[in-house]
This record gives sequence, structure tokens and C-alpha cells, in this order.
Amino acid sequence: MPAPYRVLFVCTGNSCRSQMAESIMRHVGGERFIAASAGSHPAGVISQLAVETMKAMNISMEGQTSKSWDAFLGTPQDVIITVCDSAAATPCPNYPGQPVSAHWSLPDPTFLAGPEPHRLALARHVAEKLKTACEALAELPLDELTPDNLRAKLMELAPDTSDFRPPVG
Repeated sequence: MPAPYRVLFVCTGNSCRSQMAESIMRHVGGERFIAASAGSHPAGVISQLAVETMKAMNISMEGQTSKSWDAFLGTPQDVIITVCDSAAATPCPNYPGQPVSAHWSLPDPTFLAGPEPHRLALARHVAEKLKTACEALAELPLDELTPDNLRAKLMELAPDTSDFRPPVG
């Protein structure tokens, strides 16, 4: 088996979306992937929305912490996926390993206006879309793809959350 592929999910606060992506990729990727997450300006805590959502999906977040993308400066990465527009607009540090980068634009449930059940519903919606994308990523023939082809495939896998409708009430 080839060495595990390192996938780093990045957002601004590293408290919700990137944390969920990390735990989901660990869950679906098995030993083939080493998933991590980081933030350009980490919040220092993991959002309860992420914790509750992953718990409801029976996906472990054990050992995860909110951390800066600087924590990975010396670690080669194969793939870096930004999951928020703000982080995507911020130049990433140079990571060793010539990682392929892609952007998956996802709404942040922590900033959704309205009551807590609406934020939780959006977190679940985002997590389900992330799970589908991570499952597809885990199935890609990574050893056979050029960096440009991998980038294109990652962009094709970008979750679409435009169909989210908050619960009534």
C-alpha cells in the first residue's frame, strides 16, 4: 500500500467546517488518508455545532483541537482544501510536498442568522455534503492522477449547499 495521503482542510477559525471535514475524512478514508484541519486565525475551540453534528453522525472527533495552519509548516501535505471563502482568499503558507489545492465554498453554520436549531440544521446539511465529497475523494485513483487532474477532480467534488432550507418554526 502506498504511503497515506495527507489532506489538510483549512478555514478561518478551524472551529466548525474544517473540523467536521477532518473527522469525516478520517472516518471514510481509513488508513489510506491522514486528515487534519487548521485555521488561518484559529478560534481556539471547536464549535458545539460541529461536536453535536459529528456525534449525531456517529463520527469521532477524538483528539481534535483548533489550531493554526502554522502548526503544519514542516509537514508535507498532498492535498489542501479550503472550506471557507475567507481562508481561500488568504495566501496559504508554503507547505512542503507540493500539495494540490482546491476550494470547497461552504457556509459557516456558526454565523447563520436565526435560532440555534437552524444553525444545527445547517451544520448537519454541510456535514452530509462533506461526507459525500470525502467518500468520493477516498475513491479517487490518486496514484494515477496528475496534479492538474487531481485539482480538477477535487473541484468537481466541491459540495453544493445551495439546496439548504432552514427548518420551519
